[in-house]
Amino acid sequence: MISPLAMFYPTCRAGPDAKRFKSAMVSVPARHSLVLSATKTVIFNDRNVMMSSEKTNNSRRDFLVKSMALIPTVVIGGAGAGAIGVATSATAQAAPASEPASGNTATASDWKPQFFNDREWAFINAAVARLIPADELGPGAKEAGVPEFIDRQLNTPYATGSIWYMQGPFNPDVPKEMGYQLPLVPKQIYNLGIADAEAWCQDKYHKTFAELSSEQQDEALGLWESGKAEFKQLPASLFFTYLLQNTREGFFSDPIHGGNKGMVGWTLINFHGARADFMDWVERGERYPFPPVSINGERA
Repeated sequence: MISPLAMFYPTCRAGPDAKRFKSAMVSVPARHSLVLSATKTVIFNDRNVMMSSEKTNNSRRDFLVKSMALIPTVVIGGAGAGAIGVATSATAQAAPASEPASGNTATASDWKPQFFNDREWAFINAAVARLIPADELGPGAKEAGVPEFIDRQLNTPYATGSIWYMQGPFNPDVPKEMGYQLPLVPKQIYNLGIADAEAWCQDKYHKTFAELSSEQQDEALGLWESGKAEFKQLPASLFFTYLLQNTREGFFSDPIHGGNKGMVGWTLINFHGARADFMDWVERGERYPFPPVSINGERA
């Protein structure tokens, strides 16, 4: 089975004499900012994507809907999933009483990390909680199990770059059109990135990231995103980009991968999930009234 993260990053450089696959130096290639849906092309600008609890309800919903444009259907619904369709009406309707309740009762606190150590695990939980925070509209990334999603993916072949072309030369100074230019695979980016992030927090705040106030955490994330923070082992913006993209993926992936517990991400944007019977509603001009369904047949 293909890792649900495997399609997000530069994996095919033909060889040392060939031009590298087109992407930015950071981890998310430009090609993944454009996703075809059943009816239209959606383009999402990665700038100004960080959120805080002070944003308006519409801003949070708009952010999450736009984030769907960065996630291929192989992540959302697994192999064989159909095109994405979302409704963004602000007026939610209750699901019919005949719909059975979800069998997905796992919580984010149930997971024991397999890849991260205790220090790294505390960092991941604190960081994703600020990237997609809980608010009056629903749970955030931490509550949805995004830390579990990332931890599980870092124990797959994806994490070791097994399908990437990883031979040199590497030159971070070349134009971004030349592709990814670091000899680091995802598990190294997380190990080194968290170590650098924690060292940076100790130097600036004399605390670990998890010990910072929410305002300080947001400030730190903003400096990492902009590249204004100096990390010792890899670019801060590279680490931030991976972390943000993986957080999006975990929040909107099928629950089978560990995130989106209770399908809270899908419910928030009224995505139907793996249902096979939604096509009758496509041209009705009405909000789809049924809750999302996971690959395993669980209902939100």
